[in-house]
Amino acid sequence: MWISRIRTSRAAWPSVLIHDPTLRDGHHAVGHQLDVDQLRAYATATNAARVPVVEVGHGNGLGASSLQIGRALLDDATMLTTVREALTSSKMGVFMAPGWGTSQDLTAAVHLGADVVRIAAHCTEADVTERHLGTARSLSAEAQGVLLMSHMASPERLAEQCALMVKYGAQAVGIMDSAGRYLPGDVIERVHAITEAVDVPVIFHGHNNLGLAVANSLAAVEAGASVIDATARGFGTGAGNTQLEALVAVLDRRGFDTGIGLREVLSAADVAADHLMKAPPSIDSIAVAGGLAGVFSGFKRPVLEAARAEGVNAIDLFLALGQRQIVAGQEDLIGDVARQLKAGSR
Repeated sequence: MWISRIRTSRAAWPSVLIHDPTLRDGHHAVGHQLDVDQLRAYATATNAARVPVVEVGHGNGLGASSLQIGRALLDDATMLTTVREALTSSKMGVFMAPGWGTSQDLTAAVHLGADVVRIAAHCTEADVTERHLGTARSLSAEAQGVLLMSHMASPERLAEQCALMVKYGAQAVGIMDSAGRYLPGDVIERVHAITEAVDVPVIFHGHNNLGLAVANSLAAVEAGASVIDATARGFGTGAGNTQLEALVAVLDRRGFDTGIGLREVLSAADVAADHLMKAPPSIDSIAVAGGLAGVFSGFKRPVLEAARAEGVNAIDLFLALGQRQIVAGQEDLIGDVARQLKAGSR
């Protein structure tokens, strides 16, 4: 079996640091409309559970609230201030993609108490992170670099891109399975390549389109990743993310120390279910199609809207977007592709 094969190849295992983006990535699932009471309730619960890092913000990160991808109910400063007050022991994290956020947004976030700063780039464009990773380091925040839509690049290319981010000052680097496309073997191959190329902690962020987010996260740990992302009840768009409370339980069974209280994190998950979401994410046909097509999970809502507007099949639209390798930030192309499908069916 792949787990036992890899596990016996290493003599010592590091602790696993859980990074919880429930209040950021989960925001996609509710149109970025979480309010102050919701943010405070969940942040308080995760702090009690000793979750190491709690990430907060608009689903697309600092500075991203806009008509194009959705206006948040609260501005960045209000979100960060609310969560910072609730976190007496956990660190607060923020996420920023150059092009949506700016150095001014980043500086403001650190001044409001952000401890961990993640700078994200498309999987072949690590060079855009250089300035902002440098800014984060100059502000004495922990600087991390992550590659989006990582299934679109080879393990060797991902390793090269991660090494670049380390050169730019990243203190941890890794990959996001933005489309929920990976199988465990894919994760192992990529994480192994990255760990061979860098000497900083490696990050893995999974999505659950094919029902493998927890398995893929465990595979990442077995292959050498030591920072794993997970959200309460898998809160996130489409089929959601790696489920936090399930992952903590699985890692505990495998003998990995997360430092998180299991009872407390189960309670935090209940808080999330009761206060943040109408229903937990599920793996529906659209989610599976998105995973197979390799399309960003955050496109589910605009794809459904465009498919209804043009009278085309949403699964066909997802597959067409995958063929065109559409990525986050190209939401305006969804309608164009839907119209092309409609015209081609006449």
